[in-house]
Amino acid sequence: MSDIDMNEPRITTLENGVTVISDAMGHLATASLGIWTGAGSRDEASGEHGISHLLEHMAFKGTRRRSARAIAEEIEAVGGDINAATSVEHTSYNARVLGEDMPLAIDVLSDILTEPAFDPEELVREHNVIIQEIGAALDTPDDLVFDLFQERAFPGQPVGRSILGTPASVKSFGPDALRTYLDRNYRTGRMIVAGAGAIDHDRLVEEAARRLAGLPVGDKPTPVAAVYQGGVEIGGGRDLEQAHVLVGLEGLSYRDPGIHALQVFTNILGGGMSSRLFQEVREKRGLCYAVYAFHWSYGDTGLFGVYAGTDAGDLGELVNVVVDEIGETVETLTEAELNRSKAQAKVGLLAALESSGARADQLARQMLAFGRPIPLEEIVAKVEAVTLEDARAAGRRLLAGGKAGTRPTFAALGPQKPLETAARFAERLGSA
Repeated sequence: MSDIDMNEPRITTLENGVTVISDAMGHLATASLGIWTGAGSRDEASGEHGISHLLEHMAFKGTRRRSARAIAEEIEAVGGDINAATSVEHTSYNARVLGEDMPLAIDVLSDILTEPAFDPEELVREHNVIIQEIGAALDTPDDLVFDLFQERAFPGQPVGRSILGTPASVKSFGPDALRTYLDRNYRTGRMIVAGAGAIDHDRLVEEAARRLAGLPVGDKPTPVAAVYQGGVEIGGGRDLEQAHVLVGLEGLSYRDPGIHALQVFTNILGGGMSSRLFQEVREKRGLCYAVYAFHWSYGDTGLFGVYAGTDAGDLGELVNVVVDEIGETVETLTEAELNRSKAQAKVGLLAALESSGARADQLARQMLAFGRPIPLEEIVAKVEAVTLEDARAAGRRLLAGGKAGTRPTFAALGPQKPLETAARFAERLGSA
């Protein structure tokens, strides 16, 4: 194995290709660590909708050495906790324990990935758990509308589908399907062991090398490239007090050189109580309680959007104001707004260094995205380098994408007629 001397964090590549990275935070007594794989819901093949999330759930349902109860009891017996998360492009399995109990944590995490039992009875029970989770999401309109938004932006593609899957798809997966997905995607070339806090790097490397030796070597298949399309998606049959609305455009990949300028622009537009949207839509006009802008980045694309929830009677005015405010911000954003957005970005970056869990997650994601940890100073320098014209250019580029033949994306839940009118107003994003 080769060791790269980077002081903090330290990086070691195991002989089988797994990367181990850690950041010792000397003032902490606890350690956060986990195993990340660069595979998520967009890596699902045809007929696998929801399998990445099901696999994450089944990881805690027993191995050849441990029952589901034993997994929980061994970690909690030392005061620790264990969890997992699935996203579009990543899946992570995490634990937080005292530094001295790191070997136990990496043993349990490795065990659930290398020796899963996939017991048929446990699988049936977990099918039902996830179906209940899907039901809860369907009953939460301000969550469901985001799924509709993603699906309409990237229709008919894994990147556009709900991570949870559907009741029918989830119930169709047996042990063989889980093992097929696991063997295809959980490969050493895209596996990161990351830790932060009271971490002994050499000991972490030793344990990871021993516990993860049986993983399939190599890289996973490259997912199908995302193709943004946009359009309108209105969810019907809902008797809601509020209309929930999302309007947006294709954004940028996290690899795009313009990503920092776009994030600064997005924050100025709708990133806090001082943002353009909050001040104009909520404070001045009283059209809603919640309104904000966001930008999600993926390996080959991105998705920009604005969310708001409002009364149906105010919906048309709200969407018109949002569309106008996006264009207005492009042309009139100020130096004061620019500096405020940069300060917010820097605080967010520094906050990650105050939590060992957030720091381990940050390191793992950077390794998966860029093949190296990005020093804080480098990120801050890129944020600081964004000029007023850079931020305006990012906004113009965002709007130009809509004019170049792709439609804006509009997704909403609520009364049908007002939403159809609002959708027509939203089309101005692609033609203004």
